[in-house]
Amino acid sequence: MRERLMKAEDVRALSPDQLADELLKLKKEQFNLRFQKATGQMENTARSKEIRRDIARIKTVQNAKRVAAANVK
Repeated sequence: MRERLMKAEDVRALSPDQLADELLKLKKEQFNLRFQKATGQMENTARSKEIRRDIARIKTVQNAKRVAAANVK
């Protein structure tokens, strides 16, 4: 599991397939953290906030790339 925030420029450098893979990994990690929180096993509570923000970054870049591709056509 990653333990750092993704930087926006790092996210922009990824291909659409890599973005989708990273988004899937983060959503799985977010799902697991929700269960850890519910059972009282969560050690790093700030990680859920980091994951939420990383997911938002990835979705923002995906949408920007989608719009840019639509404008080119």
